Amino acid sequence: MNFRNADEIVEVAGEYVLGVLPQAEMDAVEREMLRNRELAAAVGFWRDKLLEIAPPPPAVTPPAQLWQGIHRQLRGTSHPTAVSRWWNSLHFWRFGGIAGLLATVLLSVYLVFTMQEQEHAAYLAVLQPPVSGTPWLVEIDGQAVRLRPLAPVELPPGRSVQFWTKPEGADAPTSLGLVAPDKPSVVATDRLPGLGPNQLFEVTLEPQYGSPTGRPTGQILAVGKAVRL
Repeated sequence: MNFRNADEIVEVAGEYVLGVLPQAEMDAVEREMLRNRELAAAVGFWRDKLLEIAPPPPAVTPPAQLWQGIHRQLRGTSHPTAVSRWWNSLHFWRFGGIAGLLATVLLSVYLVFTMQEQEHAAYLAVLQPPVSGTPWLVEIDGQAVRLRPLAPVELPPGRSVQFWTKPEGADAPTSLGLVAPDKPSVVATDRLPGLGPNQLFEVTLEPQYGSPTGRPTGQILAVGKAVRL
């Protein structure tokens, strides 16, 4: 496997995600992802792509014996129960109608606010760990870049998490600063060197006060590309 050839990187990443590589080559890809950001990004791309095209789960039909058993139990209930008395109560249906109307109003309000929030959101990136670990979510609108881990990340002593981005075609990634490993972080959009589709975002494990070189030096914790909403 040639991890310096862009076309072969994409092909190998797809085979790795599909799980068709021999175990020795799977292990080699996982080792290479720890230091090869292009390979890690390609693996994240294929994971997202396969999730999009995966077929929905098939419908499951309950066995006929189950329905027969339910019918037998219903026929055997000759005395009214508390549930049946409630079911036949006019008060129950009046209360249910009011509760249903209230639920409809609340759902409508929720959908309105959700749609308004989505209108302001411009880009989204799901950062996947190269091998195993915690995914991160990047949300970008006209005001801020919001980054959050989907689960708390435990760090070794004296280490920190640094946030990076690299627009498509840029020569090098740009640091967006140190971020919290266990809660959301907010970065002003004016710190971005640019913003566009397929822009790379990643978080890396760095020394306590950040990378000393201005470039990523540590292990990639998660990486992914932005998509326009």
